[in-house]
Amino acid sequence: MLKRSPLYELHKKLGATFTEFAGFEMPLYFSSIKDEHLTVRKTVGLFDVSHMSNIWITGKEAEKLLTLTTIEDASRIKDGMSQYTAILREDGTIIDDVIFLHLGDKYMVIPNAGMDEVVTKWFNEKAEEYNIDAKATNVSKDFVILAIQGPKSRDTLQKLTDVDLKTVGFFACRYAKVAGEECILSHTGYTGELGFELQVTPTDIAEHIFTSILEAGEEYGIKPIGLGARDTLRLEKCFLLAGNEFEGGHTPLEAMLSWAINWDHEFIGKEALLKQKEKGDYPRLTCLECIDRGVPRHGCEVQKDGEKIGVVSSGTMSPCLNKGIAMAYLDPGYQEEGLEVDIIIRDRPVKAKVVKPPFVKQDWLKTHGG
Repeated sequence: MLKRSPLYELHKKLGATFTEFAGFEMPLYFSSIKDEHLTVRKTVGLFDVSHMSNIWITGKEAEKLLTLTTIEDASRIKDGMSQYTAILREDGTIIDDVIFLHLGDKYMVIPNAGMDEVVTKWFNEKAEEYNIDAKATNVSKDFVILAIQGPKSRDTLQKLTDVDLKTVGFFACRYAKVAGEECILSHTGYTGELGFELQVTPTDIAEHIFTSILEAGEEYGIKPIGLGARDTLRLEKCFLLAGNEFEGGHTPLEAMLSWAINWDHEFIGKEALLKQKEKGDYPRLTCLECIDRGVPRHGCEVQKDGEKIGVVSSGTMSPCLNKGIAMAYLDPGYQEEGLEVDIIIRDRPVKAKVVKPPFVKQDWLKTHGG
């Protein structure tokens, strides 16, 4: 039985076409993936991402538990700030990538869809194993998560809150009233655009907030956005999708996440990462832009001179570039910018080149406005 967002009936009314994702029935699109994608890049869109999870970490040593179980030293993340990080197994492979929010004496962790029970169990097992006075509580069912994203997201949301959103810096988080309802607001997102996310509880106030945001954004042409555009938006910015990029077991070093590792603290998986770093002989997530026409997909083989050198983890047709784009795990030595390779799409080699992330740069709108 598929789970549904508390906003399912509203999405139906708004004309959503639904899809199954990680055990949830969620909107795939309302108008079209391309239309919604460009709406977010150019103006503003509103997402329901309630398939994501919510876990409270509480207790005197909550900070210590997060520091042990993630690649971030949680003591560096001040109250009122959030952080992107990853949770690793002892062998250094990624269980999940998460954002955690430091809210007073507790932390809210946002794991990916369908990962709530796995991550909660892992936190509690490690608290017990290392004798840490902290507890993880899965509250995913109690929350709706909304994301308002795009160049006009701040202007739209500002109409509904007394908090001066210009004072809420990147990755800052706080309690705030939005449309008269108390929720947790953070300056975060998964699109590479200006944006905010709202953790809303109880779930029965979410519809009022959702419809209020749609009304507030009317002058900017706001639209509800489905998971289809969420995927193409994140891929243009080379953001990882857990089910794709971590499939089969990958480490942060392999998954372009070296920048997120804080080496100055002890954490589960650190020893394995140090060994891997020293050896250096691991595959690396690499960005590929198609030269020939073709749409790469998850699982496509990548070749150089007829020899297999890797596999695509995520691929799509970029709505902004009108080209096929992909992220692929390639053998070491094939990461040089400009290097040409073949992506095998439907048994046909499609020429592509290695590019630096992201595919779509920050100034895209300046040259593609309107």
